[in-house]
Amino acid sequence: MLGDVAGLDVLELAGGTAYLSAWLDRAGARPVSLDLSRHQLETARRCQASFETAFPLLEADAEEIPLRAASFDLVVSEYGAAPWCDPRRWLAEAARLLRPGGRLIFLTHSVLVGLCVPEDEGFAGDRLLRSPRDLACISWPGGGVEHHPGHGDWIRELRKAGFEIDALHEIYAPPDAQTSEYYEIVSADWASRWPAEDLWVAHLPG
Repeated sequence: MLGDVAGLDVLELAGGTAYLSAWLDRAGARPVSLDLSRHQLETARRCQASFETAFPLLEADAEEIPLRAASFDLVVSEYGAAPWCDPRRWLAEAARLLRPGGRLIFLTHSVLVGLCVPEDEGFAGDRLLRSPRDLACISWPGGGVEHHPGHGDWIRELRKAGFEIDALHEIYAPPDAQTSEYYEIVSADWASRWPAEDLWVAHLPG
């Protein structure tokens, strides 16, 4: 999905330990990795020292980013922003920071995962446990709030932010996958039968 990133200015939202940005850096991009957690960024700095790489790490909220508009060619997020940030706010910020023609690529849980994962610990099952109307903002009993809009909601919010949608890829586990390769809420068997992840690709008009 990323294609050739050499020479591109890339912003990673909610990048955690910045391993994706490290890959982008090795591929010739100029990444900036943003995360709200100081502890995650401290780990990212230790990794940079260990692997002798260097790119900017920014402690900030993906809903309110202290960077200049139209500064990036590509904005990416592997889970971080989509589940834990308000889509109305972080999508608007991504659009503000992209140059005309810039791309947005982000990964999040599939809608079906949100419908089937139990409220307590455990894997998603084969029954719907909540209504699609309940997905927009889920407050988990153990704490934490996640955003899992339906596909129609994602389309509406992306368009409202100014994006044109290029693709939605519903991702299944490969046939030989092992459960340990996935998050604790989805087994490999489940993810080989139903899509576990949604990968969105969009761009700003040039």
